[in-house]
Amino acid sequence: MRTNLLLPAMLLGALACGHASAQSKLNISKVRATPPVAVSYPFMTDSTNLKGEKFEAKAFLETTLLTNRESFTEEIAADTARYVLFPKAKEGNELRFFAFSVNADRYAKLKATITSTGMLELYVNGKKELSKTTAEDSLSTAKKVEKELTVPPGTTEFSVKYLSQSSSKAPQEAVSIVVEAKDSSVQLTECGDKRRIRMSDMVEGVRTSGASMSPNGRFVVLSYTSVNEEGKASRYSELYDTKTGSRLYMDKPMQWMPTSSKLYYTVQRGEHNSLIGVDPETMSESIIAKNIPKDGEGFRIAPSEQFLIYTLKESFDDRKGDLRSLKSPQDRQEGYYDRRYLYRYDIATGLNRRLTYGKHTTSLHDVSRDSRYLLFSVSDEQITERPFRKTSLFRMDLSSLSVDTLWKDEPYAGAASFSPDGQKILISGSPEAFNGVALNLPSGVTPNSYEGEAFIMNLADRKVTEISKSFHPSINGASWYSNDEVYLAVEEADYENMYRYSVKTKTFAKLSLQEDVIRTFTGARYPAKGTAPAVYVGVSASNSTRAYVYDLKSGKSTLIADPSGERLANVTLGKVTGWNFTASDGTLISGRYYLPPDFDAAKKYPLIVYYYGGVSPTARVLETSYPLHVYAALGYVVYTLQPSGTVGFGQEFSARHVNAWGKRTADDIIEGTKKFAAEHDFINEKKIGCIGASYGGFMTMYLQTVTDIFAAAVSHAGISSLASYWGEGYWGYAYSGVASAGSYPWNNKALYVEQSPLFNADKVKTPLLLLHGMEDTNVPVGESIQMFTALKILGRPVEFIQVKGENHGVATYKRKQEWSYSIYAWFARWLQDDPSWWDSLYPEKK
Repeated sequence: MRTNLLLPAMLLGALACGHASAQSKLNISKVRATPPVAVSYPFMTDSTNLKGEKFEAKAFLETTLLTNRESFTEEIAADTARYVLFPKAKEGNELRFFAFSVNADRYAKLKATITSTGMLELYVNGKKELSKTTAEDSLSTAKKVEKELTVPPGTTEFSVKYLSQSSSKAPQEAVSIVVEAKDSSVQLTECGDKRRIRMSDMVEGVRTSGASMSPNGRFVVLSYTSVNEEGKASRYSELYDTKTGSRLYMDKPMQWMPTSSKLYYTVQRGEHNSLIGVDPETMSESIIAKNIPKDGEGFRIAPSEQFLIYTLKESFDDRKGDLRSLKSPQDRQEGYYDRRYLYRYDIATGLNRRLTYGKHTTSLHDVSRDSRYLLFSVSDEQITERPFRKTSLFRMDLSSLSVDTLWKDEPYAGAASFSPDGQKILISGSPEAFNGVALNLPSGVTPNSYEGEAFIMNLADRKVTEISKSFHPSINGASWYSNDEVYLAVEEADYENMYRYSVKTKTFAKLSLQEDVIRTFTGARYPAKGTAPAVYVGVSASNSTRAYVYDLKSGKSTLIADPSGERLANVTLGKVTGWNFTASDGTLISGRYYLPPDFDAAKKYPLIVYYYGGVSPTARVLETSYPLHVYAALGYVVYTLQPSGTVGFGQEFSARHVNAWGKRTADDIIEGTKKFAAEHDFINEKKIGCIGASYGGFMTMYLQTVTDIFAAAVSHAGISSLASYWGEGYWGYAYSGVASAGSYPWNNKALYVEQSPLFNADKVKTPLLLLHGMEDTNVPVGESIQMFTALKILGRPVEFIQVKGENHGVATYKRKQEWSYSIYAWFARWLQDDPSWWDSLYPEKK
């Protein structure tokens, strides 16, 4: 008998980790159990299989059982002899699961010993580790099995699959479980129905990846991404009916037609694609269009639903041979000579018409609601002047293909969209766009171009008006809802919020939403009737992605998806608290801190400090490559702050990033760290570490040249020399066009030398871990190589881990796990005085 079901990956019990007495050897005192499930012998067509083997009772252990948190309905305590006793099968054979968990305060080598009267299998974190395939008739003859394990700090989950046989002569079943650390200084705690969060929780599981609302406001398409324990991702969708609450699984990605509240998807048939329409009420399908070119790079269906606009790519790179003459720094990248053009496909006739042609790529921005006009842009490289690219925006009359130029060679403007009546366009851009109409800085101060602003152009006279000059949040996205209302997605401190802007009254109103960070917020682009609701997906500091339907009139949010809720219900998280301080110059610097799950204010904890990796705030999200809750679960207090230069606090604050390269930012980090430690008695001021990536990796290196407050430091993909990064990184000179605006190695040597950690390497005393992807095209690996070389020559404590096959981040799950463990082990070595984990990962070569 075999059931296609799943092993438990969770442990259950009565106590939370950290609330029982800690010791190096645990006799498990209680387990949670599933009810017994009867298993029967299969029908025997023959007495043996082709190998001559008879079916034996131990084969029942191959049966899997579907279990979840609710499956473990019984709690069984061990007797005084430390045996878990339970009735044997009354008739035939029965399977049941027992679950428990153990928390280790550090990396540890364990030995699990199980003594039992029956057959069993032991699973550790969902992986089978040992089997016992014999059964005994009494405790005096019960055999034991042992397994040595290596576990990271935190919670390890154990599951026992147990086979009970009525034919056994034992009066009842008995199991004794002992977990012992080889190092007697390791503290083990028997856990209960909560476990600590860990790195795998940042990757594995199901998350809501998107949501879209039908034009009539009734149906929602929910998109999900599921990642298994091997890191393999799969995607699927649900159709949710807001009227009935019903859900329908969809195995193919579908989108909404602009106005008719029908779904559509594409399918390749021969050399072309067909557009298939789906009625969401009946799920009946119909062919909307045939013979759409399959080589297109996406399309947009016009609001009239009579035609679509699609993009085709053409490549003009005909260079051959091993020698290559570069025409631009960007020519190092694949696709530099690729160009993209716009085409129109008429659904009724199948007529396919080219709309754009030439040496430059044309990019679609929007189609007017009456489907008459097209907004598209042309971008041109301008290598001699920052920001090294200029864009022109055009309006095409699709009836005549005549084109109006809305702006020419504007370097700081971005996306654009028509108002519903087609009389205005909404534009996103940086403060310098349109001759600096949105600038809100003293004369001579260069703004941070990553600060987002919004503008409205009146098409009648081409006048551009800023709408956000005095609005401090940084605008990431803007969309029309009506002729008078605009919705804005913003970064605001460490939150990502939504605002409604009234064109008439020029006022902003913040939407009251249920999550700290709003990932997507979408309504029907062309509502079929009245005020259709919106749908949004968000995440917060202590929960994963959730989806909600939002009533635009009442402001009420209704939860419709929380795929990680059950998984996280089994996880205990530490408290997250906001903490701000006033810097020496009078600036309020915001931040927050995370406590360990079993926090004890009477203890002293090591501290990890984390800061931004570019110009965006360290957002209040649970799942990230630098998971602050996971650091806290390893026994650290974690402090993150938003230092000078971060966007989302107004133009003056973000402009501090320009031509600074650490100067003011480092002051805020150092002052904040000192004040935080001084104001919190539970911090061990001698055990403070810091970590950052990309620009944050640069900050890690730079900080060690100006302070000695850190006992350990971690830099991933950091910049050690501003000049080499500026010239070698694929986007080095472009990013430097913001961070070093107007400054180059030949006209500002002081900046490029004095602010480079490499040229101050002799000041570094802190143990420094450098990590870098070998294929990093953003910040080349040489940035870490040269810093490593310098510190080695200087005899300073430094380690360098090169990550094979990875670019600026670490994407492959196995490598990401090893990379994460390396960071955890480094901090354990220097902040917890425990080098065992690091030594096991990177043993010293003799």
